[in-house]
Amino acid sequence: MGPLHGIKVVELAGIGPGPHACAILADLGADVIRIDRPGGQMMMTGPHDLLTRNRPSVALNLKDPAAVETVLQLIESADVLIEGLRPGVTERLGLGPDAVHARNPRIVYGRMTGWGQDGPLAQAAGHDITYIATTGVLSQLGQAEKPQFPINLLGDFGGGSTYLVIGILSALLHARATGEGQVVDAAIVDGTAHLDLMASGLRAMGLASQPRGANMLDGGAPYYAIYPTADGRHVAVGALEPQFFAVLVETLGVKDTCPGQYEFTRYAEMRELFAATFASRSMAEWAEIFEGTDACVAPVLTPAEAAEHPHMKSRAAYIEVNGVIQPAPAPRFSRTVPTTPVPPATVAGADTTTALTAWGIDPAPLLATGAAVQPE
Repeated sequence: MGPLHGIKVVELAGIGPGPHACAILADLGADVIRIDRPGGQMMMTGPHDLLTRNRPSVALNLKDPAAVETVLQLIESADVLIEGLRPGVTERLGLGPDAVHARNPRIVYGRMTGWGQDGPLAQAAGHDITYIATTGVLSQLGQAEKPQFPINLLGDFGGGSTYLVIGILSALLHARATGEGQVVDAAIVDGTAHLDLMASGLRAMGLASQPRGANMLDGGAPYYAIYPTADGRHVAVGALEPQFFAVLVETLGVKDTCPGQYEFTRYAEMRELFAATFASRSMAEWAEIFEGTDACVAPVLTPAEAAEHPHMKSRAAYIEVNGVIQPAPAPRFSRTVPTTPVPPATVAGADTTTALTAWGIDPAPLLATGAAVQPE
């Protein structure tokens, strides 16, 4: 179930943001069939590969014309195709937009790449870190010493899969209204640049013009920063508004000695005061002291700790499926509530026979010739 129940998606397996987009669609109820290469993807297969949860895996050898024809048959009844290969690869396979739209003019053709379908770097290799570096966003992250990248959350999933899903859902609305499918060119560099919209405005207003680590939201403000605690852990402080700052200094017990919130020339003094105070207690102690206040202070938790946090538990933000703790589907819906995710396939092609049959295709001839593979 879920709000996308009835939407059918064909996924040409890739890595990173493409599978994440398909996981989002599947979590929200879409019927997604994943086309894996025999043997699976590097680092992207098996029962703990949560990016491939909630959908069956079909192993097809796309170098075989019969396998390509099988994908085209699947496309005839699908609403969406998603691929994350380099520009031109699906065209060479016979599965490019022209071939696909010839079979199904209404289909939304989602393309997930780092650099996009055109431009000087379109054919170049890259990863999250190189994409966000090129957009100018990475230069803004971290402290003065050097930029700091937030693992691969910003490019792959923030600027990548999230924007691919937005594009696909928008194109689906257009297709439902007009009967016309189209190509969605989702590039990580485009999405990441768009995520910088607020910061671009702040720079235009002269409010984010200082070196990295010296601006309000990147650590320059002592009341929007991270501080170590007595036990070597950390707390995150985000008391931007005056009323929240007032609660912060009151709860810390430094109201009478702390400089004013906007006494910019005394920020070094304020930072030292906050650092010394937070260093006097453990993270757990500060978490208890600030719990439920408007000081905007929170412990910096590990993923395992986050899953056990009372608020996260009350919302079931993390769930356990087959013994694996993992994020629950998001966002929430009042009527079309998504069901518990199905675990990932144990091996690539684990569902070849059942999935093809469910989509109306006889797998026997394909298995006999090796165009499809069903591991034992």
